[in-house]
Amino acid sequence: MNIEDLCIFSSIIFFVIAAVVAGSAAWLGRGLSCVCAQRRDFEDQPSFELTPAQEECLHRLQNRIDIGYDSSIPEHQVQSLKLFIPEALKALWHAAFPGEQLYGLISEQWKEMGWQGKDPSTDFRGGGFISLENLLYFGRNFPKSFQDLLQKKEGDRAMWEYPFAVAGVNITFMLIQMLDFEAVKPRTLVGATFLKLLTENESAFDLLYCITFKLMDHIWLDMHASYMDFNTVMKATRHQLERELLQEDIVRLEDLPSYSLLSR
Repeated sequence: MNIEDLCIFSSIIFFVIAAVVAGSAAWLGRGLSCVCAQRRDFEDQPSFELTPAQEECLHRLQNRIDIGYDSSIPEHQVQSLKLFIPEALKALWHAAFPGEQLYGLISEQWKEMGWQGKDPSTDFRGGGFISLENLLYFGRNFPKSFQDLLQKKEGDRAMWEYPFAVAGVNITFMLIQMLDFEAVKPRTLVGATFLKLLTENESAFDLLYCITFKLMDHIWLDMHASYMDFNTVMKATRHQLERELLQEDIVRLEDLPSYSLLSR
């Protein structure tokens, strides 16, 4: 896929994210919003009682999710990484393209990573700070898998592939919806189950993100998918994750069958 095609596809995905974040009903049932338009199904579900430790872990994660992305405030820190926005963006670039000089935080170079334009903040606003943190965690902790997905090294690829970076923002957003983190406390069994894992591992959400990204690509290849299939792939990824999280023998994320897809 050339740069012009990539920008067109990235724009399609980005505008769907924007519509979902803005609460536009026009997108429900179509596009990427399908993977997260299920909140009403939870209204009649019972809530789950939390231990003090679980409440604290959930509160910390919700605080991360609530931090919006605003590159005009350089003193605003990405809390879990203890990095300022410019440093975090530079770190993400170097994780993606080690040894390649970045000429500016606003640059045509960012399109090489799969952003819709030369300013990645345009796309990050759809997922907030945590989507930047997730990508950087992935690049630092699983560099081989990160590079494999970025460069589309594995499998028989479609002519029109998903753009890596924008897909990453979508994965963050999908996980937040799947685990129902906008609620005061879990209203689904999947959310309550994950919270137990989070209590044992403060980085569980970031690790689940890495697993999800790799699983999504695995399903993408199995389905011989192209860009019009992205929403279908995301829904299949979500359903597979839910099934795995609810298996009785899962006591940590490393026990998930899809964890084996990751390599460092």
